[in-house]
Amino acid sequence: MFKDRGIEIKSREQILSMRTAGLVVGRTLELLRAEVRPGITTGELDAIAEDQIRSSGATPSFKGYHGFTGSICASVNEEIVHGIPGDRVLGEGDVISIDCGAIVNGWHGDAAITVPVGEVAPELLELAKVCEESMWHGFAAARLGGRLTDISAAVERHVRANSSYGIVEDFVGHGIGSAMHQPPNVPNYGKAGKGPKLIEGLALAVEPMLTLGKQDNHTLEDDWTVVTDDGTAAAHTEHTFTLTPQGPWVLTALDGGEARLKELGVTFGPLAD
Repeated sequence: MFKDRGIEIKSREQILSMRTAGLVVGRTLELLRAEVRPGITTGELDAIAEDQIRSSGATPSFKGYHGFTGSICASVNEEIVHGIPGDRVLGEGDVISIDCGAIVNGWHGDAAITVPVGEVAPELLELAKVCEESMWHGFAAARLGGRLTDISAAVERHVRANSSYGIVEDFVGHGIGSAMHQPPNVPNYGKAGKGPKLIEGLALAVEPMLTLGKQDNHTLEDDWTVVTDDGTAAAHTEHTFTLTPQGPWVLTALDGGEARLKELGVTFGPLAD
């Protein structure tokens, strides 16, 4: 590991450790996806996540982070991000964004999914779909030697081409590695060709957050939960990825991102698996 103008660049072995953490996150999120249903509380989901993470030999990244009390962030409906898990009961027609992080041997993985609760309005399903697709378009735009905002521009381009959704600007993706949040920031909007060069050993968490209405938001009195000002629903999707000479490798996707990248005509670039 070394720093390139303040940005952490990992060795191959360190990236492989991040893959181990990423698989813990990916498996935990798939378990939670299966557990989401009307009547379950966000606190119950949190307990399931913590047990899964710890039984996998990992540590939850979020628990205790600046005083955060959960092992996941559980953000329901108008909550964009950083929802604190607790007594809230999920109801038919809700959507929940679940953000999860895990640490293995000092290395982090971080990912998020938006999940419908029972039968959900089509417009909410479409919101979550476009949010997830935009993230994958961001990965597809990443090339060694390219620039960070190539990812940002691709995310925004897909959203704008398919919707009038708000793109949340106050919260962005980030570098990740020996800490959960590191430079550089990865906005979900902007012009291509700017920012740090994309090089081997750089790991990034790309996480678009979209809203049905305007992107304006505020933080509740709990000092964590971020909600839309207009009360419209939000979606949040995230994966951690890196670039190899062959192409992107999505460290928190169980298949490394192979299927979705191939759909977009992008060469898959795993170092292992």
